[in-house]
Amino acid sequence: MGEERWDSPNADREIVNKRPLSVTILGWLFVAAGVVGLAYHATEFKIERPFENDAAWVCSVRLLAIVDGAFLLRGHNWARWLAIAWMAWHVGLSVFHPWSELIVHALLLVVMAFFLFRPRASAYFRAASTSASSGD
Repeated sequence: MGEERWDSPNADREIVNKRPLSVTILGWLFVAAGVVGLAYHATEFKIERPFENDAAWVCSVRLLAIVDGAFLLRGHNWARWLAIAWMAWHVGLSVFHPWSELIVHALLLVVMAFFLFRPRASAYFRAASTSASSGD
């Protein structure tokens, strides 16, 4: 009684405008990480030789983080998959680093997946894509 059911058939309509806090936090973390990383690595960028020290690639990855975070906040389903792929890539890269990095990245991947694929978050992404496709 009075309890919200996020797996009910009407769940999508009930939370169209209610972004879960976990999605908000993860979205803003991606935006912040992208902005800070872009500001830091942009100083390494040399216009004469943009690909000499991988600064162009690093900056484009940071821009991708900003885009991903922004679209997580807007409720685009592909953005949550990109966020998971991003972290999975970091887990893969961490295999070549100390075990502590691998463990931290693996734990972050599990936590992100948990929060991005919970029933309430799934309903939010479903509702956002439904309202976007209907032109609302």
